[in-house]
Amino acid sequence: MAAIESAASLHLLLKDGQTLVGAVRATSTGFEVATSTTGTMKVAKDAIQSIRSAEEEVAYQAEIERLRNPGLLDLWSGFLDTGLASSQGNAQTTTLNLSFNAARTSPRDKISVFVTSLYARNDTSGISLTTANAIRGGFRYDVNVSNRLFAFGFTELDYDEFQGLDLRFVPGGGFGFHWVKTDRTRFDVFGGGSLNREFYRGDIDRTSGELVLGEELFHQLLKVIHLEHKLSFFPNMSDTGEFRINTDNAFVTRLSSWLSFQVNLSDRLNSNPIPGKKKNDLLFTTGLRFTFE
Repeated sequence: MAAIESAASLHLLLKDGQTLVGAVRATSTGFEVATSTTGTMKVAKDAIQSIRSAEEEVAYQAEIERLRNPGLLDLWSGFLDTGLASSQGNAQTTTLNLSFNAARTSPRDKISVFVTSLYARNDTSGISLTTANAIRGGFRYDVNVSNRLFAFGFTELDYDEFQGLDLRFVPGGGFGFHWVKTDRTRFDVFGGGSLNREFYRGDIDRTSGELVLGEELFHQLLKVIHLEHKLSFFPNMSDTGEFRINTDNAFVTRLSSWLSFQVNLSDRLNSNPIPGKKKNDLLFTTGLRFTFE
């Protein structure tokens, strides 16, 4: 940095937040900046955070503006989880799980989309049987009310062949609070309300109002290992005493900047299933995670 000298104007961002613009000359202790407004200013080397040319400053300000007012297609990041198990011989089985999660996060709001599916088939003795077939997905929109408080709206969709569930459609919303917000740990609590529309086989349709109570955690256990957890509790307000609980957990080990190994545990508990069906459905999946930004 001591060798920098320019007759053209440079933009110096200081650690105290001040910006100086002007021709720069190196001195034995730092720099002299010939500004057009306050004359020549002396700056110590350790007081400088960054130095940019006029072209670099234009690009930097454009990026800052993009972050402040991003387009709908900007700032997306996420991952694709994959897992495949297959056997051939006396027993022929195939199990495939896919999970996609994407989020667009800006200083003001966040849009998130997710889909999880599990399919399993057994072809033993020439008879083909589907043993698992479930899809879960949805989207959510968060907007910051303050540094800690946020409002949210969401829609979740579920299909489970062996639960007899053709579609569960749940729109809702409420408010949340960023209880812990650090680089290593993020912990949110939230609450609100939702409408649950369920369509089962046999022309069984159910509609109920629900409360929404939950918490969400991200915790960096080690440099390359982190934990993801979300719990949502839906007390039924139309049929009091009944409830649903959704739990999603992931244990992720990063192998590279774009590749990880993941273990997922997803559970859906419905205290009031249709006759002949169990209350609980648990999905356990593992495989590779491909990350994109």
